[in-house]
Amino acid sequence: MYAPMKDYFKPGIIHFMAYPETMKGEGEIPGTVQKIASDPYFHAIEVTWIRDAAARARVKQILASSRMTVAYGAQPRLLTQKLNINDLDPEGRRKALDTLLEGVDEALELEASGFAFLSGPYDPSSIEESYRALVASTREICSYARSRGNLPVLLEVFDFDVDKKSLIGPVSLARRFAEEIAADHANFGLLVDLSHLPLLRETPREAILPVREFIRHAHMGNCVVRDPLHPAYGDAHPRFGIPGGENDVHELAEYLRVLLEAGFLNTSRPPVLSFEVKPMAGEDPEVVIAGSKRVLDLAWAKV
Repeated sequence: MYAPMKDYFKPGIIHFMAYPETMKGEGEIPGTVQKIASDPYFHAIEVTWIRDAAARARVKQILASSRMTVAYGAQPRLLTQKLNINDLDPEGRRKALDTLLEGVDEALELEASGFAFLSGPYDPSSIEESYRALVASTREICSYARSRGNLPVLLEVFDFDVDKKSLIGPVSLARRFAEEIAADHANFGLLVDLSHLPLLRETPREAILPVREFIRHAHMGNCVVRDPLHPAYGDAHPRFGIPGGENDVHELAEYLRVLLEAGFLNTSRPPVLSFEVKPMAGEDPEVVIAGSKRVLDLAWAKV
């Protein structure tokens, strides 16, 4: 593609994955956010909870000066606390809901453009009950987000039987769910992720085109599926091109082509498309980020 990619999307990065020590809402968050905000390659950043009010205020100040689009990922609120938004135990589901509603407030405080979460694990013998619980939870989140400022709410599609083992899940169930929620909540959408597609055993065309009208946000990254003994096996988001991994320049280029065909990448309202890459032991975050940018540049040239 000869046209500048920034005409079609806002390149972004998930801060808490690039700097995983911040995933629990602690650590050197303002300083690492400032590193990303100082990089003109990125036009968007995704952050998660920030427990300390002073650190949160500093991050808000940095991002306000940066002219970046800000998105809020609430996935760590659930994953690090082992909470399940479709928990069949009412008390467990309430705890998950409460932390997500707190996340909505924090997202609004940071002036985020969207709020993302994921479905939880499920028992195959009670999958319909888990589905109904997820519907009820998502409706409450969407209603609350709308009442507080019409914040878009996005459910990220994860693997359903490898690592996170989330209910949503396969594209057929993702479409059913999106149709049901979006029928009553205009602020709802889906988030798709290249790094999850091999885990789902779906191609970009299979995973994206059936839900194209619901996709509001997208991630790009890598995974390891074929070797359970690999240190990055599962949904670990290693760097592109890691030996034993699934995604590199070729796969990212195909993903971009399908996102373009689906109308997600566009010149009228360019969406956010973020890297989700995590340094492995011994790797430097800045080097992994720089390598990711090079991969995207090469992939875009092939679209």
